[in-house]
Amino acid sequence: MDPFALIKRFLPKTLFGRALMILVTPLIILQIVAGTIFIDRHWETVTRRLTAAIAGEIALTIDEMVRDPSPQGQARAFANAHQHFQLRMTFTPGVNLPDTDQEYGGILDAKLAIDMRERVQRPFLIDSTVFKERVIIDVQMPGGVLSVIVPGRRVFSTTTYIFMFWMVGTSLILLAVAIVFLRNQIKPIRRLADAVDRFGKGRGLDDRFQVSGASEVRQAGAAFNLMRSRISRQIRQRTDMLSGVSHDLRTPLTRMKLQLAMLDDSADTEELKADVAEMEKMINGYLTFAKGEGDEPAVETDLGALIETAVSSWQRNGTKVDCHVEGNLELAVKKDALRRCLDNLVSNAERYGGQVWVRAGKRNDAVEIIIDDDGPGIPEDQRQDVFRPFHRLDQSRNPETGGTGLGLAIARDIARSHGGDIALEDSPHGGLRALVHLPI
Repeated sequence: MDPFALIKRFLPKTLFGRALMILVTPLIILQIVAGTIFIDRHWETVTRRLTAAIAGEIALTIDEMVRDPSPQGQARAFANAHQHFQLRMTFTPGVNLPDTDQEYGGILDAKLAIDMRERVQRPFLIDSTVFKERVIIDVQMPGGVLSVIVPGRRVFSTTTYIFMFWMVGTSLILLAVAIVFLRNQIKPIRRLADAVDRFGKGRGLDDRFQVSGASEVRQAGAAFNLMRSRISRQIRQRTDMLSGVSHDLRTPLTRMKLQLAMLDDSADTEELKADVAEMEKMINGYLTFAKGEGDEPAVETDLGALIETAVSSWQRNGTKVDCHVEGNLELAVKKDALRRCLDNLVSNAERYGGQVWVRAGKRNDAVEIIIDDDGPGIPEDQRQDVFRPFHRLDQSRNPETGGTGLGLAIARDIARSHGGDIALEDSPHGGLRALVHLPI
């Protein structure tokens, strides 16, 4: 397996997690290295010196006992050992140690055994089960067994715990400071991400995004403000242009209608009236398209009620629409624009199908609205083309059959202004399915 792929797999997903990992990983490695060196060098060296001193003191006491084997000499040697070395010694005559080879695996036992063999050079047994309190060393003497009780403080160094405590303690303090610092640095990035997300979903911002944080974050915030201003200006110019052109076309169109009304009825006059009606319908479509990108604010809305209201108006007009809304759907949307989007989709489904089905519900982190019909559907290779403004599958000039070609374009434009989209699929009812995806 590629090691880089393995590392990427276990990397945290968030910037905070990755930054924290960058700080924590060297800290942990430093502690492991420092701890290993300390245990391998310092602890071993200190333990060896402590055990060497104890073995030498025991050997010195045994030499005094050998020089003066009398009870008084033995008592004097034991008193000196207790007074000067804090060693408590007792001698049990007529006793022998078990004839076994004891293995010592711990650092303390191993070092003490080595020093006892080098300095005392007599059979011995070591009991270090409670080494923090005491260590018992039994030495075989010619007439019995010498028992030596060594205080735990003579063989156990607290330096290890002090070192580990300060190392871990200071690391935790540094980690806490790093977490606070990282949170303060990442907070502006999160604010920027939230502002971009809100702007992408069409919910807008009350004022300009306040840049803060590191210079790179401030630069990104300033770039976002500039981008938002440019996009808003372009949308406003496009909307104003469409509205202005459509409004200007109404004046000559009205004059044409008046002049046609004063003419006698004839076949040519009826054709001209039909052309004027189609032009008027197209102009209304342009205005509707322009309104789809207007400045309507997004407000918290009960989507279920909005959908049911839109469907009920179609049902009153005789359209067969089956509606089902799952749960409570609360979302910040542009109510009039979304209503226009639903009307366009239902109108498209009703035009080509006899029955319409509307379903809505939450799917993961989004609201999905599904409009199905039982019409002829749209070929898969043409489903993206129908979203282009003024594109019509029915190439006839009859507005009753071909329409203006703006309905689906307006619907997708509104969905995308909310940060979502519209996809066309095959319907299980045999016709076309329009799936509106609105992120929460």
